[in-house]
Amino acid sequence: MPEIIPAINVETFEDLRKQIRAVEPYTKWVHIDIADGTFTPNTIWHNAEDLKTLKTPLNIEVHLMISNIDTRFTDWLLPNVKRLIIHFEATHDPLFVVQRIKDAQKEAIIAILPETPWQETEPFWGKADGILLLSVSPGRAGQKMNANTIEKLKGLHAVCPHCILEIDGGVSVDNARRLVDAGVNRLAAASAIFGQKDIKKAIDEFKKLLSH
Repeated sequence: MPEIIPAINVETFEDLRKQIRAVEPYTKWVHIDIADGTFTPNTIWHNAEDLKTLKTPLNIEVHLMISNIDTRFTDWLLPNVKRLIIHFEATHDPLFVVQRIKDAQKEAIIAILPETPWQETEPFWGKADGILLLSVSPGRAGQKMNANTIEKLKGLHAVCPHCILEIDGGVSVDNARRLVDAGVNRLAAASAIFGQKDIKKAIDEFKKLLSH
């Protein structure tokens, strides 16, 4: 069944800790955005040292929206991080980085920007553990999903039906079903969960939609 993953995009570690506590009873995974202003126009929380101190039963995937990942991904090979998402556009040798992450017994996901054609992911089919399509400009939460997202998903899923596909950006209960029908396996949602008064209800709505 497709999976909804709460996505955290905050400025401080204290806010990150609070949001993780808020979703711990309702999910198994959490998606943490990392941005230091080098790959994105904005800066949000990005301190790997902080994450070493975080105690949570949740599995963590970190979405590294930083430049020069080839030399910086090792900072995030932490015991409580199970999955690293790296950007194709921010690495000099993404296949090398994918293999290094897998050698460290972590899952390696390759991500592409909205303007990057899905065909660029072909070298990673069967090598990365999944592909993430970022459907908004990187960095800021609460943006509307790019109009070409559904067609990109359909195109990629048609030629690589075994690929694990994740979508991040603009995910809502209004478009979740269409995304799943287009082939997505994981949906990372930020404001559609944390922007709601009742977080449990928001997650339950997604789970109900995705179960049909």
